[in-house]
Amino acid sequence: MEGCPPEPADTLWWRDAAIYQIYVRSFADGDGDGTGDLAGVRARLPYLAELGVDALWFTPWYLSPLADGGYDVADYRTIDPAFGTLAEAEKLIAEARERGIRTIIDVVPNHVSDQHAWFGAALAAGPGSPERGLFHFRTGRGEHGEIPPNDWISEFGGPAWTRLDDGEWYLHLFAPEQPDLNWAHPAVRREHEEVLRFWFDRGVAGVRIDSAALLAKDPALPDFTPGRDPHPYVDLDELHDIYRSWRAIADEYGAIFVGEVWLPDTERFVRYLRPDELHTAFNFAFLSCPWDANRLRNAIDETLAEHAPVGAPATWVLCNHDVTRTVTRYGREDTGFDFAAKEFGTPTDPELGTRRARAAALLSLALPGAVYLYQGEELGLPEVDVPLDRIQDPMHVRSGGTDPGRDGCRVPLPWAADEPYAGFGSVGEPWLPQPESWPSYAAGLQSGDPASMLALYREALRLRRTEPGFGAGRMSWLEAAPGVLSFARTDGLICVVNLSDEPARLPGHTAVLLTSGPLDGDGRLPRDTAVWLRD
Repeated sequence: MEGCPPEPADTLWWRDAAIYQIYVRSFADGDGDGTGDLAGVRARLPYLAELGVDALWFTPWYLSPLADGGYDVADYRTIDPAFGTLAEAEKLIAEARERGIRTIIDVVPNHVSDQHAWFGAALAAGPGSPERGLFHFRTGRGEHGEIPPNDWISEFGGPAWTRLDDGEWYLHLFAPEQPDLNWAHPAVRREHEEVLRFWFDRGVAGVRIDSAALLAKDPALPDFTPGRDPHPYVDLDELHDIYRSWRAIADEYGAIFVGEVWLPDTERFVRYLRPDELHTAFNFAFLSCPWDANRLRNAIDETLAEHAPVGAPATWVLCNHDVTRTVTRYGREDTGFDFAAKEFGTPTDPELGTRRARAAALLSLALPGAVYLYQGEELGLPEVDVPLDRIQDPMHVRSGGTDPGRDGCRVPLPWAADEPYAGFGSVGEPWLPQPESWPSYAAGLQSGDPASMLALYREALRLRRTEPGFGAGRMSWLEAAPGVLSFARTDGLICVVNLSDEPARLPGHTAVLLTSGPLDGDGRLPRDTAVWLRD
C-alpha cells in the first residue's frame, strides 16, 4: 500500500493539541458483551467532538491474551476480536478525522506476548536456534542452571527471568507473558518499521511509544546494583539510532511520536526530543507532583526549561491508565504522598479532591504545549476500590497482593444514569464492576448541568481552541501572594490558581473568562480554585 502524503496544512497541530486517551476495554460497549470496543467508540464520536479534543490516543487494541491489559501484543496487524476488526479500526480512524479528530495508537516495542508467533517459534525451535535470537534466552547460573542468568528485577516485582522445561531462561522486564525482544537483531528493527508503515498507511496520525527508554540492553546482561553500576537496560545510547530511523518514516507521512520516557536526568531526557528523533514525550514530573504551589511551579519551570533547548513542546497530563485518578489523589491532604502510586484504603476527601481537580484542569489547559486527558477525568471520576476477587491487573498478583494494581482507574465509564451498568452498554456485568455511585457521574446527567465537571472541560477546551493566546507559545509568571500561582499567556490571557488557605485577590483591570468554582462575595478567588482572566 502506498504511503499517504503529509497533510498540506496544520502540520504542527501536535504542538498544542488536546489529546484524549481511550482505554478501549472500558470506554463504551457496542455489542453488549461486557467489554468496551471500537463500535462503542464510534458511537461516541459525537460526544468526543463536542468535548472539543483534537486527537484520540488508543491504548493497545491489537490481538492479545490481555495478560497485561493489551500491552502483551500477539499480532500488531490484527485488532483483538473483543474490540472489533481491522476494517472497523480503519472506519473509526476515518470517521474521527472527518470530525477533525486525529488518531494516535500505542506501540509496545520492548516486548511481545508469549502468544506471539515469534515466541512460539522460538519455544519450538529449542536452545541455540536462530528463532531464539529474536529474544533474550540464556542458560542459568548455578550447578544445574537453576539460578537466573542475572539479578534483574521485573517492573511488576519478582525475577525478570522465567525458566523453560528445556532448561533455558528468557528475559521479561514485565510479566512472564511479555518476553523482551532483542533489539540488536535486525529482524526486530525491520518488523517494527514495517508495523509503523502499516498503521500510517491506514491514516494514523501518531504513535505513542510504550517504555521508550528500555528497548536496548547491554549484550553482556550483567548484574545490576542501582547507584553503583551503569544501568544495563535504561536509556542506552543505541536507542537514538532506532528512533532516528523511526522519525524518518514518520516524516514521510507527516506523523508524530510521543515517548513514554521516565528519566531523572534532564540532559539525557531531552536527547530523545532532538529534531530528528521524537516529537514529544510525556511529562511525568507534573503528573506526579502533589497539590503544592511551590512544587507545581518548580515542575512547570523545569519542564519548560528542559524542552526549550531542543524547541520541543511540553506535554501536560493529570492522569492516565496507570495512576490513581486525579479526584482521589488530590483528595488527600498529605502533600508528601507519591501521587503516582496505588494504595489500599488511603483516606480521601471527595469534595476536596473534586475542587482541586477542577482547578488543576484549568491550570493544565492554560499551560503552553499539548495536554493529555484520560477518559473519565472530564466526568470527575474517582478511583474505585475494586473487590480483591475481581482485580485483573498482574501488578496485584506479582506484588503478593500488597499493591491493588491499576484497575481502580480502569473501571468502565458511566454514560447514562437510568440505564443498566450506567449506560456502558453491557447486557451483563462489565469486565470490571462499577460502584453503586457510578450513575451519578454519568455523562448524560452532567451534560445538562452547567456546574458539572463535564461542562467545565467543554468550556475550557472551547476557549483553549478559540483563544489564540492559549496552546503553544510563551508564559510569564506574575506577582502573587504565597500559595498562589499566577501567570500570563499572550493576548492578555491570565491564569490564577489559589492553593493557599486564604481567598486571593485577582489582578486589577481584568475580566473573568472561566472559573473552576464561584468567586466569594468580595470577588476573591477561594482556596483550591482557578480562574482564567483577560487583561
